[in-house]
Amino acid sequence: MAPSNSDLLARRAAAVPRGVASATAIHAAKAENAELWDVEGRRFIDFAGGIAVLNVGHRHPKVMDAVQRQMALFTHTAFQVAPYEPYIALAERLNALAPFPGPAKTILFSTGAEATENAVKIARAATGRSGVIAFAGGFHGRTLLASALTGKVTPYKAPFGTMPAGIFHVPFPAGGIGVADSLRALELVFAADIAPEQVAAIIIEPVQGEGGFRVAPPELLRALRAVCDRHGIVLIADEVQTGFARTGSLFGIALSGVAPDLVCVAKSLGGGFPLSGVIGRAAIMDAVGPGGLGGTYAGAPVACAAALAVLDVIEEEGLVERARAIGARLRTTLEAWRGRADLVAFGAPRGPGAMIGFDILEGPDGAVRAGGAAAICNRAAELGLIVLSCGVQGETVRILVPLTASDALIDEGMGILEQALRARE
Repeated sequence: MAPSNSDLLARRAAAVPRGVASATAIHAAKAENAELWDVEGRRFIDFAGGIAVLNVGHRHPKVMDAVQRQMALFTHTAFQVAPYEPYIALAERLNALAPFPGPAKTILFSTGAEATENAVKIARAATGRSGVIAFAGGFHGRTLLASALTGKVTPYKAPFGTMPAGIFHVPFPAGGIGVADSLRALELVFAADIAPEQVAAIIIEPVQGEGGFRVAPPELLRALRAVCDRHGIVLIADEVQTGFARTGSLFGIALSGVAPDLVCVAKSLGGGFPLSGVIGRAAIMDAVGPGGLGGTYAGAPVACAAALAVLDVIEEEGLVERARAIGARLRTTLEAWRGRADLVAFGAPRGPGAMIGFDILEGPDGAVRAGGAAAICNRAAELGLIVLSCGVQGETVRILVPLTASDALIDEGMGILEQALRARE
């Protein structure tokens, strides 16, 4: 007899530390494209995509075929011991797709945090400097340096003592803060805390993910590019959540027309297999000597095979254009619901492409409701829809439906979300 969700919840509580949280009590048994079934046989529509990992859906046939073919050959050698073509071929593909001009090189890792940490290492080696500027509300991972880069104390920093030195945060344009305010704060950091000649990198998400799907204004990105050019600072685009067609562009920063120096990638690159990387200008990438970068499982061959298939699917199925169509569909539906007396008050949908979020409000003209998104997401899960919250105050509902989902399935999921938004006395 298969275990129930409650059985597994009890076993989890006894065996797994509470530091790793789960958004739902749903224990997965199988999944296909944008649908998931739990151990009790209940079907769910997936609007979370494994936290933006499944732009090509669960178990895409081309990804699974590529993985099976690679598994029949070998699963591991360590690239530092016996390198292999899938890693090299993937690096070549990513170099050709890089959102900046000129020669590019790519190194592969396993997780998004590895990508952001190694981007900082590369920038430090290339510049001979140690300082890094990041943004409030940004999220760059949970390892120690990545936590330091992340612009939120609870739960990412509070219990873990002193963070690595040399990391400075400036406000992100949101919640009444404008681009001019952010740039003044940056100049204040340069005046009060660290000279720009000591800064190795500025790291920014083109759209803040955990921070609430807040879009970095193009004028901010242009200004940062100018600051970096003026002072010899490396501009790092953290595309871990925004990359690979989610925003209606292969990379989110391309929407601004700004060219970064380094790009951190992960999540949907591997199509469900652990894979990340840093794509960068060749001269910067080669600043680190042999042995300074890598990892035992970094760029695992099975994950590389999956990623090559993911890139094929994005191109062959037109997922960049599909993201724009899905986003337009979601925004139209959400806008039609806004202001309805029978629904919980929520703000205007935002985000590029199919990276859509909206804030739960205290009232039609009210402030955001801190923690308000969790109740909506919990109610949705009860009704058969997996959707996640985010935002600095836990106020934002975010939609990350696989780009391979049909219009009919998306509409079904939105119907469940509508029910979850119904006001309760």
